[in-house]
Amino acid sequence: MTARALIIESRFYDDIADMLLAGATAALQKRRFAYEIITVPGVLEIAPALAIAMSSARRKDMSYELYVALGCVIRGETGHYDIVAGEGNRALVDLVVANRLALGNGILTVENGEQAYVRADPARKNKGGDAAEAAIALFDLRAQLNQ
Repeated sequence: MTARALIIESRFYDDIADMLLAGATAALQKRRFAYEIITVPGVLEIAPALAIAMSSARRKDMSYELYVALGCVIRGETGHYDIVAGEGNRALVDLVVANRLALGNGILTVENGEQAYVRADPARKNKGGDAAEAAIALFDLRAQLNQ
């Protein structure tokens, strides 16, 4: 049976999201993980989408073995950046720890668009691929410890 991954991506910045997704899916395909994608508008919607997906998967008896969160928060002129970056990640970490999830966090928190492009681009920093690799590492760790 093939392990299943769920990618939850924020599409607030479509071009950055495309690059993050390309990196993540390439890493999952390399290890032959099946995956599904859920799209949400912004980073603050990632954790609630994860909670909804987990609840729905339990009811339908179709669970995921690993998760990848993708998104980008670029600092602007107001304090909204701090709320989105901090609270979005806090909610995600709370879910991950409470439910012992193998999740790779590919939510970029950057000062400007150039930093985002460099980090998202699969040919450069490939943070989408790194997030998928982190989820895979936790998946492997769980398998190793459950032997």
